[in-house]
Amino acid sequence: MIPRAIETRIKDRLFQGKAIIVYGARQVGKTTLIEKIVAETGVSALWLNGDEADVREIFVDATSVGLKAYFGNHKIVVIDEAQRILNIGLTIKLITDQIKNIQVIATGSSAFELADSIKEPLTGRKYEFNLYPLSFGEMTKETGLLHEKRLLEHRLIFGYYPEIVTKSGNETELLKLLAGSYLYKDLLMLEGIKKPVLLEKILKALALQVGSEVSYHEIGNLVNASNETVEKYISLLEQTYIIFQLNAFSRNVRNEIRKGKKIYFYDNGIRNAIIGNLNPLHTRVDKGALWENFIISERFKFLQYNQESFSPYFWRTTQQQEVDYIEERAGKLRAFEIKWKSSKGRLPVTFDKAYPDTEFKLVNKDNYFEFIL
Repeated sequence: MIPRAIETRIKDRLFQGKAIIVYGARQVGKTTLIEKIVAETGVSALWLNGDEADVREIFVDATSVGLKAYFGNHKIVVIDEAQRILNIGLTIKLITDQIKNIQVIATGSSAFELADSIKEPLTGRKYEFNLYPLSFGEMTKETGLLHEKRLLEHRLIFGYYPEIVTKSGNETELLKLLAGSYLYKDLLMLEGIKKPVLLEKILKALALQVGSEVSYHEIGNLVNASNETVEKYISLLEQTYIIFQLNAFSRNVRNEIRKGKKIYFYDNGIRNAIIGNLNPLHTRVDKGALWENFIISERFKFLQYNQESFSPYFWRTTQQQEVDYIEERAGKLRAFEIKWKSSKGRLPVTFDKAYPDTEFKLVNKDNYFEFIL
């Protein structure tokens, strides 16, 4: 069991009269983490899975009296895949308000339904956490920095999903299974997703454009879909923790790109499996994209787990001047150039003149661990 970054924070919030909600993609280790935390409490727990029809029935027109009878003497109620349960937010509110000696822990593999259904009912009644695939920081604490540095090229290809990390030798087979429809099972359950083939085409198009500016119009032409459909699918993929977006940074310069977007995957292995390329790094023509996706996704995990408040961007002008990654924190700008090779880097002159107080750093394979630890 590899310790997770949010484990201690969750433990500290148990039995404080609020529900605990853990979001994350399928197979990132939510259930394993909660099992470990619950076991260490030493109290009895009831486990319910929202994927099961008879479990969903329990919560139909639920009352506090009925739920008390069902929960019995259990002190913790864990609801896995809670997004599958209708009006789950109202039910958790009922438990939290009316059954004071019960700690509710709910996990959700997709944010779009769970977040919407609990946002209003559970205002002031919940602690929320995001769990991602294993991070460089978590693995470094487990195996040591030297070991993780030695495995860097392997991680760039196969990523950090727990099963991929712990079942060495079976990475290719497991990734192909994981990157299939199972990963976006929740999307396919939605009434609005009627064309899984289209979803797969959009995913592949995004995977092939990692590190490049994404145009909904161009992707729409490529997959024969409207801009609105592409935007909808991308939004849903983001809400299921498969991808995330960076918006263009624009404040002062006339020719800055103002409405651009870049899209990255939370996990390199998933990205590579989607495009069907798990070949070794030395054979790849997309080293730069793999490196950029790895660094930005790991930085994102690091800042999230450390509860840092930040706004991430990229920057580009119509003259093709660009900055790979920008963070705005407490009104201060930090700009980063991300390069696989140990080349020298500097800010574009236009950016430096427009934003003279920006801190700049080159992130390469010699110093990357300083950026994500």
